[in-house]
Amino acid sequence: MSAENKIDYIEFQARDVSATRRFFEQLFGWKFTDFGPDYTSFEDGRIAGGFARGDGASTLASGGALVVFYHPQLEEVHRRVVELGGKITAEIFSFPGGRRFHFVEPSGNECAIWSEDPNARS
Repeated sequence: MSAENKIDYIEFQARDVSATRRFFEQLFGWKFTDFGPDYTSFEDGRIAGGFARGDGASTLASGGALVVFYHPQLEEVHRRVVELGGKITAEIFSFPGGRRFHFVEPSGNECAIWSEDPNARS
């Protein structure tokens, strides 16, 4: 599959680059490469991105894009988000095709995690 015309890299601002790195390392096992104290890049096995030191944050309220991750065990990953210091902004809810919740990571960026609905009829 050609990489042309596909999202290649996603970059967030992070008030605390090291706290955000630790959060995603522990939550998803991402691999990081630091480029000084103000920037770290990540690879999740599918897409690459980075966190640059900055005071902004991407939230739905500010008009930011919502980055949605997938995890097959929604309740388990919800528990881990809270344990690791994430703040839930929308509890688990159903939508056509699955279930998800929203959270903010330590630097304030809002994200979501979804999974299939185990109670959905095929």
